[in-house]
Amino acid sequence: MTMNFDLPEEASMMRDAVRDFAEKEIKPVAEELDAKEEFSPVLTRKMGDLGLMGVTIPEEYGGSGLSYLSYIVAVEEIARIDGSQAATVAAHNSLGIGPIYYFGSEEQKEHYLPKLTTGEKLWGFGLTEPEAGSDAGGTKTKAVKDGDEWVINGSKIFITNGSTPVSLGSTVQTITGTRADGRGREYTCFLVDQDTKGFETRTMHKKICWRASITSELYFTDCRVPESSMLGSRGEGFHQMLDTLDKGRLSIGAMGLGCAQGAFELALEYAKQRKQFGKPISKFQAISFSLADMAVEIEAARNLLYKATWYFDQGRDEYKKLAAMAKLYCSEVSKRVAHQAVQIHGGYGLMKEYPVERFYRDQRLLEIGEGTSEMQRLVIARRLGC
Repeated sequence: MTMNFDLPEEASMMRDAVRDFAEKEIKPVAEELDAKEEFSPVLTRKMGDLGLMGVTIPEEYGGSGLSYLSYIVAVEEIARIDGSQAATVAAHNSLGIGPIYYFGSEEQKEHYLPKLTTGEKLWGFGLTEPEAGSDAGGTKTKAVKDGDEWVINGSKIFITNGSTPVSLGSTVQTITGTRADGRGREYTCFLVDQDTKGFETRTMHKKICWRASITSELYFTDCRVPESSMLGSRGEGFHQMLDTLDKGRLSIGAMGLGCAQGAFELALEYAKQRKQFGKPISKFQAISFSLADMAVEIEAARNLLYKATWYFDQGRDEYKKLAAMAKLYCSEVSKRVAHQAVQIHGGYGLMKEYPVERFYRDQRLLEIGEGTSEMQRLVIARRLGC
């Protein structure tokens, strides 16, 4: 049996299209949007026009119907230019519309998905709370049954796409009682539209990274939603959350890989142009070896991430362990590469006129979001039987 490491034609075409778009449309405005901490509905709509807001969603619901590998390649290419736009795409696909597609009723899919695959509207995923981060089981937001409605009270924090000018709503994990077997809390997710009475969103400011992506706080005060807004069945919320995070780790891995690739390319270009002692600094062994190490780690990260994604596309459950590995490794590779890229730039790497400093900042969240590096190691260890 032969092994083929070439990208499938579908994914290769996606890479070319997204790279061209990112270079022409995102790159010219990335620095300005970052400086102003400004979300761009225009870019979001253009990414929707390119098919990036529903990459894996079937065409019958308005999506592109492509493989998960094609989606991961797209996120990687956007992150190669700008982490903020990559975050908007990744959160919307993996955390936003993903749960609706995988766990929603046919009525929910038909109602929401066609509105969310065009780039005109975005959807959030409300999981994290002020006291429930890595401890996802520490959720305090509650939903209480009242006739044919559920009344939600609580709050969420650090929710990507939760309060953009084009947000349509968010999926919200709540406590709905005690499990039937008496072993702990029962968690259930609800789809909450943005204009629902008692639902309020606030945009968080003064971030060091992903400044052109919207991060939000969600507040629920006697927020009433109908029974039909329940995602899946009562009590399935925790399983839905874990499944969503497994898939989401692949997209965070893609963001780490893209960030590393972008920072590496900036460092390589600078090293070839910057002269010291009469020659380009790329000719000095210390710099050339550093660039070589960066290239090796990026290649290793890409192979791990693509393998994990291939496993998912093949329907193999082993992808979950590899997804945790890929998220962990890609995010930490991006840390090392971004750090060394700034080092190669020297003092110029600390100046906002040079985009490498933005990559250095944007990388930092990758070791925290979608499960910290520490939690990834715990997930991997458990799957090893430790």
